Amino acid sequence: MLKWVGAFIGFMARGFIGALAGYLLGSLLDLVLMPKRNQRSFTGTFTRSQTVSPGDFELNLLSLASLVIKADGNVSQRELDYVRHYFVQAYGKERANATFKTFNEVIKKREISAFKICTFLKPRLQYEVRLQVIHFLFNIAQADGHVSEKEVRKLQEISGYFNISSYDFQSIKAMFIKSADSAYKILEIDKNASIDEIKKAYRKMVKKYHPDKLVNMDEAYQKGAREKFNQVQEAYEKLQKERGF
Repeated sequence: MLKWVGAFIGFMARGFIGALAGYLLGSLLDLVLMPKRNQRSFTGTFTRSQTVSPGDFELNLLSLASLVIKADGNVSQRELDYVRHYFVQAYGKERANATFKTFNEVIKKREISAFKICTFLKPRLQYEVRLQVIHFLFNIAQADGHVSEKEVRKLQEISGYFNISSYDFQSIKAMFIKSADSAYKILEIDKNASIDEIKKAYRKMVKKYHPDKLVNMDEAYQKGAREKFNQVQEAYEKLQKERGF
């Protein structure tokens, strides 16, 4: 665009030679400014990656959500409502409705493959964002008040395709499915860990899940990051009381 503006201004000032000089200068400015424009165009998306468009990401995220919802053979209205509310909160009503419409008209009619989706997204999303996707999918599974074994298996399958470590998956799982040793699992340590090991694990998890890592993401996703961070804090405080340190 700038190259034509430059050519016009150059022509008005110096004729043909001025137009040529203006065109070349404008072309250079286009190349310099283009990355910044592209970056701004991703505002409102889950990730700032410039190798996946917002539309592609949203449709793939919605496809993964549909696989989790259907995993136990029972399509829960509360799970559907959670997904719709999340997308509206993250992208706005108009854009969310457009995504749902495209999904229902095109994607839903095809066979949805978790492997293909994750293979496409994995190199395009930083690890912290992939963790956030798994957290989001767990929230969907829990929306009806219970995370079933079939849903857990589907989530574990998706996590594997995303190359999420087993420790990280078990940590997120423990945030939703409570057990006697959930606090240890959240911190990714054994229940026989020493106090020093607990402290070290806590520092590591705080660094991994600190909301500042996702500061450029929209509020809906920062909220999920804060939820994980708070769970880490609560797990550590629980062990402090239990172990007396």
